[in-house]
Amino acid sequence: MDNTNQKKVLIKEDISIFLKGLIIGKVLTLMVIGGLLWWLLKPEFMARNNTDSSNPSLADSSNQNLQPTSNAVSTFGSLTNVPTDSFNYGGSTAWAPIRQVVDSQILSARPELKLRYLDPLDGSPGSSSGIRMLLDGKLDFAQSSRPLTEEEKAIAKERGFTLEQRQVGIDGIAVVVNPSLNLPGLTVDQLQQIYLGKLTNWNQVGGPNLPITAFSQKPENADTSIFSSNGESTKQALGSNVKYIYSTTDAVRQLSKTPGGIYYASARAVVPQCSVKPLLLGRTGTDFVSPYRQPFVSPEQCPRQRNQVNTEAIKNGSYPITSKLFVIIKQNKGQAQQAGNAYANLVLTDQGQQAIEQAGFVRVR
Repeated sequence: MDNTNQKKVLIKEDISIFLKGLIIGKVLTLMVIGGLLWWLLKPEFMARNNTDSSNPSLADSSNQNLQPTSNAVSTFGSLTNVPTDSFNYGGSTAWAPIRQVVDSQILSARPELKLRYLDPLDGSPGSSSGIRMLLDGKLDFAQSSRPLTEEEKAIAKERGFTLEQRQVGIDGIAVVVNPSLNLPGLTVDQLQQIYLGKLTNWNQVGGPNLPITAFSQKPENADTSIFSSNGESTKQALGSNVKYIYSTTDAVRQLSKTPGGIYYASARAVVPQCSVKPLLLGRTGTDFVSPYRQPFVSPEQCPRQRNQVNTEAIKNGSYPITSKLFVIIKQNKGQAQQAGNAYANLVLTDQGQQAIEQAGFVRVR
């Protein structure tokens, strides 16, 4: 090979070596630059990755349904299916504070629902008379402070519909006596025996030698019941010693003049009264619970101060006699059913249950 060809071969080899070195150098340079960028950006990338995985709005859409939704408060205004018409209702006198506090708020928020309270034309107002008026078609729904009886359910069935009882609150049943009566308390059984006429003197239950005068509404008009079984009211023939009165107001008036008198009614109705004394009640003689909040407010301090219902004891179940507050709904697939359902649903909203507490009762949800 001559010198010229040798030079050409050497030049080609030099160029090839140079190009290979240049390529390798660029690759190494890119690797160094890439590594440097990774080192610099790694913290930001990791932080963003962690944020994305913990943020529901940035997470995979398939997991969004697992996130808790906001706890919306149900109000009178948020309820749907409220009928626009006028409806008659009535019943329990124990519901008077609810009609004053709760119903007035409902009617203010939902003026399209027009409610008119009706008293019975004969007999005293109460749970029994309200249910009777509902059965007779005089009311669209009723308010009751006791469960339905089997007889009432049977009458409804005979007339081609059923009655539903929807619980919306809890009340206590308080026993009140003349303020002069000195007695530590009564058991539920002793109270029942008094109204059955089997206990007739206070000395039989640890009190003074004094005849017992038991006041009550007539059973057919009774607002509350101290006789119940499995959540249903049961009728009992009361003793001959029982004196029947028209209303709780009448009973309180009579009781203040009768040293040996006794009466039971809604705790909300009688505990704050100045002229009577609420008695402690117990399931046994060793677990008496007061229907009022301690300390006791004496008649001399009233009306500047008044006893308040012991709602905590009613709520936790330590108080032995309570009554459930029901909306009684006529299941007839008509406007009466729609009105009863709407009213019960309104009272069971968060706003309605708060108003139940404002009225002095215990909420159920």
